[in-house]
Amino acid sequence: MALIVQKYGGTSVGSVERIQAVAKKIKAFSEKGDQLVVSVSAMSGETNRLTEIAQEIQDVPSLREMDVLLTTGEQVTISLLSMALQQLGCDAISYTGSQVRITTDSAHGKARIKSIDDHRIHASLGAGKVVVVAGFQGVDEEGHITTLGRGGSDTTAVALAAALKADECQIYTDVDGVYTTDPRIEPNARKMNTVSYEEMLEMASLGSKVLQIRSVEFASKYKVPLRVLSSLIDNPTGTLITSEENIMEKAIISGIAHNKDEAKLSLIGVPDKPGIAFKILKPISEANIEVDMIVQSVSAREGLTNFAFTVHRNDFSKAEEILQKVCKGLDAKAVQSDDNVVKVSLVGIGMRSHAGIATQMFEILHEENVNIQMISTSEIKISVVIDAKYLELAVRSLHAAFELDKE
Repeated sequence: MALIVQKYGGTSVGSVERIQAVAKKIKAFSEKGDQLVVSVSAMSGETNRLTEIAQEIQDVPSLREMDVLLTTGEQVTISLLSMALQQLGCDAISYTGSQVRITTDSAHGKARIKSIDDHRIHASLGAGKVVVVAGFQGVDEEGHITTLGRGGSDTTAVALAAALKADECQIYTDVDGVYTTDPRIEPNARKMNTVSYEEMLEMASLGSKVLQIRSVEFASKYKVPLRVLSSLIDNPTGTLITSEENIMEKAIISGIAHNKDEAKLSLIGVPDKPGIAFKILKPISEANIEVDMIVQSVSAREGLTNFAFTVHRNDFSKAEEILQKVCKGLDAKAVQSDDNVVKVSLVGIGMRSHAGIATQMFEILHEENVNIQMISTSEIKISVVIDAKYLELAVRSLHAAFELDKE
């Protein structure tokens, strides 16, 4: 008998028919003898609908009250799914995050899980029930309802799997696994059988939308085997995300990630003095704007330097406004800005033992006449910033050159 934690996203439970289809899938697992804990999201569109209602009532809705409001979406889903299972003759019981006692900190809207009381779940499993738990939510130590932020249902599922010492955590979504790159850009993209936690963390942080990054961090920390599967098509294998030591064949390059939400800002002609990077980035940080890639280069004029960095495109206007003030304060020459850039990244644990991958990447882009504006590297990834118009060309060229369409 295996203990499996499954998670179904909003599109998987987006209608009565889909909830019933999910119930049939869960029943089939249960009939094999497996113990099942199921975490679900709100029905697709429900969180946005509730948010819009709140904004009609209050210009800047209270974070605490938003948490109380938004968690009702998952509460609807867990009750409907439990009913659908019971209708099929499969004994099921639903629990909210507070009933299970998923304890979090008090950061409303982006709370982090501190502990899970697994006694109630184990008791229900011991009674032969399928346990359906609301994703995305918990409760702080004072009893206030909290939410875990975007993609929080993935995090709930992985945290439950860790607390219960489950044999596997299965994330059911609208794709049937993790691909070597976005199939919408490269039709020859191949579904990978296995990916390491490190690779998946890099791909999630670099723009891959398959899994929420916090859920992968949780899985990596507690060594939870994580499998991505489709709730819409029957594919029993999907992609397994596991420890590097469990992967027999370590590909040099596992995948190509891209991020369209990049914007680049440059401060030209800054006095080249100690502490200049701090003076530029401190006001950006104080505005709660995250900086991604950073490049500092020598200016054509002696004693001056150029400082460039990227931010999320949503923060572009705000960051540009701040940088204009910094420019005056530091007596720099000018601010240059560009929100028409993208980031393309190679990811692979095999890079550790293979030299020359960056050179090969740069050569491929050179042959396609794609200019590289910024470069960032780590042990298992190489990222470049390029003009947005070259995104598809760059991804396809790199995918073909590194033969990612082949096993």
